[in-house]
Amino acid sequence: MVVGVKLTASQVKSAKPAAKAHKLSDGRGLYLLVQPNGAKYWRLKYRFGRKEKLLAIGVYPDVSLAEARAACDEAKALLRDSRDPSLVKRLRKNFLEEQSNDTFEAIATEWFEQKMAPMSLGYKARTWRLLENDLFPAIGKNPIAEVTAVQLLEALRTIESRTVYIAHRAKQTCSQIFRYAISTGRADRDIASDLTGALKPRTVKHAATLLDTNAIGQLLRSIDSYSGSMVVKVALQLSPVLFARLGELRTMEWQEINWNKRRWEIPSSKMKMREAHIVPLAKQSLELLEQIKTLTGGSSYVFPSARKGGRPLSDNGVRTALRSMGYNNEQISPHGFRAMARTLLDEELGFRIDLIEHQLAHAVKDPLGRAYNRTKHLDERTKMMQSWADYLDALRDGDPERAYNVARFETKLIDAGS
Repeated sequence: MVVGVKLTASQVKSAKPAAKAHKLSDGRGLYLLVQPNGAKYWRLKYRFGRKEKLLAIGVYPDVSLAEARAACDEAKALLRDSRDPSLVKRLRKNFLEEQSNDTFEAIATEWFEQKMAPMSLGYKARTWRLLENDLFPAIGKNPIAEVTAVQLLEALRTIESRTVYIAHRAKQTCSQIFRYAISTGRADRDIASDLTGALKPRTVKHAATLLDTNAIGQLLRSIDSYSGSMVVKVALQLSPVLFARLGELRTMEWQEINWNKRRWEIPSSKMKMREAHIVPLAKQSLELLEQIKTLTGGSSYVFPSARKGGRPLSDNGVRTALRSMGYNNEQISPHGFRAMARTLLDEELGFRIDLIEHQLAHAVKDPLGRAYNRTKHLDERTKMMQSWADYLDALRDGDPERAYNVARFETKLIDAGS
């Protein structure tokens, strides 16, 4: 190694490899190490505490000659202050690694992997897109403990300019992430909670439904007269009787039908709340299932897609059928059958709210705050589902007196404590 002569940028650039590694000195212990494979590394040889040590500065050309000399100057200044440059470098690296582990993006990713595992694939995909496309670019690189309410609000305002609803969902997601950071000792408070009322209010649009009994009877008759696919027709006929979510209904599988116990047993993987659910089947529901079984019994799905083998009926199958019968989105939607059942089971048939909510697969808790298990009140729910099917039959037949009698009979049973 030649000592005492300063290197030039052209010398560094044109330095050729040899059979063995060799060094080109720039003075003051700084040199360029040229490996046989042509790789070039900046190194600084120095003494600290009576020991000779070596500081790795970087790789050429990522680190230029001028930058290597600046790093050498910084190291010499540390030595004059009785500080070991290698130790300082290691401490800085550890600090940066800790900071990178405590960024909003790092903690949000950790939260997503741990807390979102039980959620549906669709929900997880929507949440990740929100993080990746909107929140990470805005505050992802900031240490989570240093993210301010103003910074978060600015990110939410950007989302709000597109969709108010998504902005509120982003705020809720951030709140969960901050609370996770608090629980793991990396943040002190949930700044998302400071932004209550800061966003434009959401406009809640309830699913369109029918509550007039004459209109419901006409809808049921229109469904019975539907001339399209038999698969879609039976799905339509079961929709008001079962009042399940459309995604649950259209992905119904034959293996989920317990014929002996006369019920539909939906696994947790298909449920919004990720808890298994039981739907008692009235005799009308069983008859419809037996009818469609002659057509689709060879498929795993009760309502298979006509276009894609091995796939269930599409999300638009029932919606399009309703539109073809002359019902627009403002009159009735597939989800509207749930609202219809929720209202009429309460107001017309007089069933207890907790039974209705449980059958809707909403979160229902007992007086001690514990979640009911899926078989809770199953006998009462079975009676309720049969009464509901009988009530719909009376409305379909245009027999308001029979419908009234069904409602009056159920109310008497409830009043009697049956």
